Amino acid sequence: MNEEKPVLLEMKGICKSFIGVNALKGVKLVVREGEIHALEGENGAGKSVLIKILTGVYTKDAGTIMYDGKEVDFASPAQAQDVGIHTIYQELNSIPSLSVAENMFLGNEIKKKNGMIDWSATYHRAEEILKGFNLEIDVRRPISSLSTAMQQMVSIAASVSQDAKLVIMDEATSSLDEKEVQLLMEIVRQLKKKKVAVIFITHRLNEVYEICERVTIIKDGEYMGDYDVDKLDKLSLISKMVGRDAPTIVSYRKEFNTDIEKNETICEFTNVKDGNRLHGISFKLRKGEVLGLAGLLGSGRTEVANAMFGNNKITSGELSIKGNNVKFRSVRDALDQKMVLCPEERKKDAIFPDMSIKDNITMTILKQISKFGFINMKKQEEIANEYVKTLKVKTPHTKQKIKFLSGGNQQKCIIARGLCSEPDIVILDEPTRGIDVGAKMEIELLIQDIAQKGISIVMISSILEELARDCDRVIIIREGKEVGELLHEEITEASIIRQISEAHAQ
Repeated sequence: MNEEKPVLLEMKGICKSFIGVNALKGVKLVVREGEIHALEGENGAGKSVLIKILTGVYTKDAGTIMYDGKEVDFASPAQAQDVGIHTIYQELNSIPSLSVAENMFLGNEIKKKNGMIDWSATYHRAEEILKGFNLEIDVRRPISSLSTAMQQMVSIAASVSQDAKLVIMDEATSSLDEKEVQLLMEIVRQLKKKKVAVIFITHRLNEVYEICERVTIIKDGEYMGDYDVDKLDKLSLISKMVGRDAPTIVSYRKEFNTDIEKNETICEFTNVKDGNRLHGISFKLRKGEVLGLAGLLGSGRTEVANAMFGNNKITSGELSIKGNNVKFRSVRDALDQKMVLCPEERKKDAIFPDMSIKDNITMTILKQISKFGFINMKKQEEIANEYVKTLKVKTPHTKQKIKFLSGGNQQKCIIARGLCSEPDIVILDEPTRGIDVGAKMEIELLIQDIAQKGISIVMISSILEELARDCDRVIIIREGKEVGELLHEEITEASIIRQISEAHAQ
């Protein structure tokens, strides 16, 4: 069926190098009209570089790009948009303070003859476009008041309204819960009906099999093949992506320490409230335990992490560390109690993008490695190199800016920053978000290694199979309260779903 569709985009022999590093080595990508086409590969495989070359962010070193029957070489994203190529990124690029309608027509305003913006026509046209996607939204409200999923859908609808022929979705579902993902999937299906092609980039392979027709796989900057999704099973897809035997990756599960309940209590929440999402949550964390927090988006999982770490104030209830009640006035207090947090939004809240890897890793211990206000550069380099080697961070050297690392390697650096402060408690909020399947396994094995050293871990993840693989105990949270608990072999994806469902049926 795909062969009958005309080719919309053909990228052939695409090469790109950065300071002597070959990012792309003759990559090929063919997308047909009205096709939903997956682009898959590990972090650092070259997917983003290929898309940035297509959309005019980077210039290619070699190769040709044929689009809509013509050879093209865009000098800017604006040029790509002018011919109907629109990109929806993981990080929303809307302007929060502007209305839904203003964001939809930003740079493409509807104007009167006198050059002034025609607000009446703008609002009417915005409502008309959204209704075409079955979206009933007040277009005058600030776009920041919408959920992430709805903002993504508004971006897609706005792109299509500008005569889009190709929409590129780069990890657009990574910050969404299951319900929101399904809403977004329906929008993508509507794009297909309108004969708009979609390049769909995701690390959630279930989404590939749910919605995509074909998949192109890239590994280490090289083209690995183009396949019909219905003729390529998931294990084969993973194996081609990572270059390793997939069953050894996906069948992993930790070995439980059945005596862990006897370990000392390191941290305890007692009827904790934060005046917002937490409404009296209680739980204990034991030494060397991996404790998972499960619940729907908005259940209070991240608020637990922020209350533990001093980002959010505890308004009532008690937090105790090693039997002593504590009240954190700042993050510094939490660090002094040997607690570290790896936050959910690493790009926004965790990394310093224009600083080096070694500066990012050693950020929390600069006082310990300084004398008279001067950093011991040799000691800093030794510590950074030690963690880069131990955590297998892929980088030529620690002086490289962290923004040039893949998502998985950035996450390893954030974890390294926490570990070099020799913590007793590590809080991991969505530790594998936006990370490919191979890097996920490395992170998960790292979590087990940390726990085996006697460090206690609180793990928050929307990927329930990760909680099932990695946790000694999982507590279910609903509306800021603990409503269920699973231990050891009881922990399965199905049992977590069941407890969440039962909690919401009450």
